[in-house]
Amino acid sequence: MRFEGSLKSWNEERGFGFIEADQGGAEIFVHIKSITNLKGRPVLAQRLSFEVELGPQGKKRAKNVLPVRQAVAIRGRAPSQAQWGTATLFALPAFLVLYAVVAFFWRPPGYVALAYLVMSVLTFAAYAADKSAASRGAWRTPESTLHSLALACGWPGALVAQQVLRHKSTKAAFRSTFWLTAVLNVAGFVALSSPFASVLLRR
Repeated sequence: MRFEGSLKSWNEERGFGFIEADQGGAEIFVHIKSITNLKGRPVLAQRLSFEVELGPQGKKRAKNVLPVRQAVAIRGRAPSQAQWGTATLFALPAFLVLYAVVAFFWRPPGYVALAYLVMSVLTFAAYAADKSAASRGAWRTPESTLHSLALACGWPGALVAQQVLRHKSTKAAFRSTFWLTAVLNVAGFVALSSPFASVLLRR
């Protein structure tokens, strides 16, 4: 027998949440591996159709979970996937222009550009691996590691991964920290490339 309900809570880091069934009763555990035909990541208040089975400890859990396509009225507004907003859309082109200007006037070492390229590829791979782990319920990459990679010249790759993979693109706290790492990295790049850095280092 299939039931319907709304996603009451969701833990993005661990890939599970709880469904509030329309019939009432206790909330039902649901794992990301049990959800099929879902575009993007689960969002709060999302309507789901599911079957119920008993887990290893005798507790109810959802299986064969599918999104309900019919429109329903919900209270409040569910969070949506982040879109290519103004900051996101112009961040990479703006950085390329900034890098070109800095390279023209101050001529930073060539390995700096290589560092951005290599670290961006590594960071994109880390995001992809973390998303795969989330879908399988496996061990996740700590957010601190993703932020460290972004700070170490990998933030362009992180930005692309967030949009292309739709991973880590809705959590406000994570996005705020990510933008902080990007700003700090760019500021450090400009400061270390400037003539003032050379003067200070000679002292």
